[in-house]
Amino acid sequence: MNYRHAFHAGNFADLVKHAALLALLERLQASGPLAVIDTHAGRGLYDLAGPEAQRSGEAAAGIVQLIAAKDAPPAFTALKLAVQTLNPSGPPRSYPGSPWLIAQTLRATDRYLACELRPDEHAALRETLKGKANVRTLCADGYEAAVRETPTAGAVLVLIDPPFERADDYEAIVRTVQAVRRRNPAAVVLAWLPLKDLETFDAFRRALEDAVDGPGLIAETRMRPLDDPMRMNGCALALVPGPLDLAPILEAACGWTAGALGDRGFARVYRL
Repeated sequence: MNYRHAFHAGNFADLVKHAALLALLERLQASGPLAVIDTHAGRGLYDLAGPEAQRSGEAAAGIVQLIAAKDAPPAFTALKLAVQTLNPSGPPRSYPGSPWLIAQTLRATDRYLACELRPDEHAALRETLKGKANVRTLCADGYEAAVRETPTAGAVLVLIDPPFERADDYEAIVRTVQAVRRRNPAAVVLAWLPLKDLETFDAFRRALEDAVDGPGLIAETRMRPLDDPMRMNGCALALVPGPLDLAPILEAACGWTAGALGDRGFARVYRL
């Protein structure tokens, strides 16, 4: 599977992922200074009128629908505000990736490391984040950088959102979560995954449960029945550790997305 950000910016998976990310950032920042590491940052800002987004058409079925919706839950308020800030008039033409959203929330006491392995994407990322305080970018393997760069103390959020071009991405996520948490037991990891078939996802979930010490939280957004493993039928978020007070936000975001935008979709949030 190739989940390169530019082709899928603003799709249903981004809605769920970015609503969760913004809620988690707010929660963690309330406890003091925060270090954020993004393992697969992409270019950070996406042109929804560009050839990649136009080719997929996924933004029209995702963020455009959310902005127009009258029944979207408060879980999406922060994301809608961010998108509307970028697009003050008319339908969305620009969509903020995680680097843009994270950089906008940083305070003087916070810091952010954005990793991107592809040189062209990294160059665009540097341009997007140019002039942002307390921000650093690396053209490097994000899995390795996350482990190496995680502070050994203090509040840390590691976002893992790979394009799933590697055969071992599922295993690499588990290894990275385990290594980051071993280096700093206070670190929180938020990982995004596609949902194609139950066998692949269940194997990942079992491996993650065996690898981590302590409870986690899983949020599934199934846009359609998982009966075609060649399609992305939904997405999941794995949060380690999983704060229960975030569950209602995840339930609202996942539930609305699956119900309003999916085909016989449903969502569930549960403990790992």
